[in-house]
Amino acid sequence: MSDPDDPPTLARRRLLGLVAASPFLATSFLATSLMATPFMATAARAATPSVIATTGMIADAARVLTAGQAQALMGPGIDPHTYRPTRGDILALSRADIILWHGLHLEAQFAEVLEDLARKKTVIAVAETLPHDRLIFHPDYPDRPDPHVWMVPSLWAEVVAGMAAPLAAAGLDTSATLPAYLAELAALDSYGQSVLSTVPPSSRVLFTAHDAFSYFGRAYGFEVQGIQGISTESEAGLARVGDLVNLLVSRNIGAVFVESSVSDRSIRALIEGAAAQGHEVTIGGELYSDAMGADGSYEGTYLGMLDHNITTIARALGGTVPDRGMAGKLMVAG
Repeated sequence: MSDPDDPPTLARRRLLGLVAASPFLATSFLATSLMATPFMATAARAATPSVIATTGMIADAARVLTAGQAQALMGPGIDPHTYRPTRGDILALSRADIILWHGLHLEAQFAEVLEDLARKKTVIAVAETLPHDRLIFHPDYPDRPDPHVWMVPSLWAEVVAGMAAPLAAAGLDTSATLPAYLAELAALDSYGQSVLSTVPPSSRVLFTAHDAFSYFGRAYGFEVQGIQGISTESEAGLARVGDLVNLLVSRNIGAVFVESSVSDRSIRALIEGAAAQGHEVTIGGELYSDAMGADGSYEGTYLGMLDHNITTIARALGGTVPDRGMAGKLMVAG
């Protein structure tokens, strides 16, 4: 048993006293010391509200705005249209101080859980802050707007700006980070306008696995043809595939695109159908539609995700683009 008056014990007591007296020191101490007590850990968590987001795109924006950590429930390659929350997800949501989800029926399997949690804590459907006239409605889903608003940086900037106020109200300062991030989103949008305008007008037709790029098409002047509807739960019929094959051939389109979070089966059916008519079509690249790239990579950020998509589409359809995208950071060109 140690002597309570020996120098090491006294030094430890003084350090613990300083940590308990200062929230800043408490946070630093907990991050670096194995001596932290459960009480001290609870106090540190209370000092900084914890944030959890359903998708990677929302979590990335929250991390930028708070200059800290925000957990994403759905990682690379996960389809939010069909994802069902696990017990671990529900536990993580119940422990968070702030829950950010997309809304607009994107996370269809989460609605009941989030409605229940909204009675007890801050739960924000970030995309539902957008004005009604900024949304796209498909004739097949008149009561459900297309949720894929993150496909355009200028539209996503409106969502991000809407996120900032409730984060700030919860004690997470966004006064410096929001203007800087909005400037980056504006630069990305300008890059998109610039390089996508180099695609020949006759080639501005975007064939993808599901209809996730309507906002992209509206913003940048592309016709968008998704095999499935706005939700990956919808099925593409043989007639739809046949019509798209005929369109590929008649418009002489040479590239179609797969998506990281959607099976490539239907896209390969298009390629095979066009080949049967003597028209060669290649895969122009893999796009990030409902999920970002690998964790820790540039493509695993919102900026990198859109830089990749814009660069890949423009290059495959005959445009002129920098080898490694807007910022020279793309892991693999195209």
